[in-house]
Amino acid sequence: MDLRPQDSDTARAFFERNFQPVRIARLGEVDGLLTGYFEPVVAGSRFPSPEFHVPVYRRPRDLVAAGYSPASVAFPNKGVRIGRRTANNELVPYYDRGAIEAGALDGQKLEICWLKDPFDLLTMQIEGSARVILEDGTPLRISYDSHNGYRYGSIERVLVERNLIPRQEMSAQRIRDWMAAHPDEAAKVRAANRSYVFFRVTGLSNEGEPVGAQGVPLTPGRSIAVDRVHEYGTPFFIEANLPIESGKSASRFGRLMIAQDTGSALVGPARADLYWGAGDDAGRIAGRIRHPGRFAMLVPRELDLVAAGRQMPLPVPKPKIAEGEVDKTDGKGHAPSANAGAIAAGKEMSKHPASPAPKPKMLASDIKKEAKNEDGKGRATSANTGATVAGKDLRKHPASLALKPKMAASDVKKEVKKEDGKGKATSPNTGATVADRQPSKHPASPAAKPKAPAIEVKKRDGKGKANSANSANSGEDWRATVGSGRPSAPARMAN
Repeated sequence: MDLRPQDSDTARAFFERNFQPVRIARLGEVDGLLTGYFEPVVAGSRFPSPEFHVPVYRRPRDLVAAGYSPASVAFPNKGVRIGRRTANNELVPYYDRGAIEAGALDGQKLEICWLKDPFDLLTMQIEGSARVILEDGTPLRISYDSHNGYRYGSIERVLVERNLIPRQEMSAQRIRDWMAAHPDEAAKVRAANRSYVFFRVTGLSNEGEPVGAQGVPLTPGRSIAVDRVHEYGTPFFIEANLPIESGKSASRFGRLMIAQDTGSALVGPARADLYWGAGDDAGRIAGRIRHPGRFAMLVPRELDLVAAGRQMPLPVPKPKIAEGEVDKTDGKGHAPSANAGAIAAGKEMSKHPASPAPKPKMLASDIKKEAKNEDGKGRATSANTGATVAGKDLRKHPASLALKPKMAASDVKKEVKKEDGKGKATSPNTGATVADRQPSKHPASPAAKPKAPAIEVKKRDGKGKANSANSANSGEDWRATVGSGRPSAPARMAN
């Protein structure tokens, strides 16, 4: 039975009757991202020669994926360890692009065919499929089979960062010309993309289109590759302004597309690669597209979206931090606690002096008397130093106001102080050192009036340094450390 609609009106009526549109995008965003891909057509040979010297490899026998059975339909795209087994049965990373181009697979008889230009192979690996026209005119259809387990690296980015090709001049033809003119340096640039794709033969015909990851031939202008969070066969309506006719102007694009392929670089709900067909013309269109677009996923009307939404897991709630918690800081004023409120979004507030440090709140019941011992250099060593605010050592910020400790009237007692021959105070519990800051070093800062919470007489040596045997942290450095392509069928590795 032929299920194809007779005209566009019939097709429209079918989808309007059976599906409902649902706008999708990343959380907090409106638009998604669109790119394009195509099937390259290149010249090749069954045998190597000075002209055809670039091998196209099938999957090596020692390439394995943890938990993957060779009898499976598709080689895993991501989410598993991929490598090779050593003589000790240890799984180690597989050879990367640089090693393979240097001959790591020579002698294993893995060559499907040979190409003229290494850029042709790179394009085939990016697009995931190709038609190789052999010497006698036979079209060899090859498609993605597997990969070596490395993440795709953008060649364009490397060329721009190394000032080899200006960003405004970047195009496929410009890259091809540069690599042809600089073969030695081009090998180093390609090696920066450690990912490498292996192929399989899918046919010996010029008829039809390549088969996508869904297992059906792709349709130019209608098939898309998406993240595997979506099911194959899902219809999408995509709206955008795309430079299809020329690279100088964009025209309105609004079309029903079907998810029939995937790729390792396609991540997110509103991310799609549009298939444009085979050959140079399709390649020029695909190369021009990297544009925002709006996605509407068509879901069956029988599906209750409200009920389905109730089953969706909610984000983990943000942990609550006690208001009275004060973190210890190291000698450089960095907060070591994983719960330090002053470290926001992975950034240390001390590195952004323009940002106001939050003032910690302390409960009245939490304000206790505490004797602070001083080391030989006059640094406060108490682990509970309340004057360290938001992970900052106030001694290094003289413009900051030191917190004045509150003391109950009943706790204010007379303290007998002895002075040495040079007239220096000997009490290690002096409250004048607030937030580990000495007023003598910062004359412009207001010094807090020293208050002694207890009667304790200490002796100092001849140089005026505290020598109490009970100073557990005296002279100690209390730093703490803060804990710390298209994989199934045409493999669209990146765009």
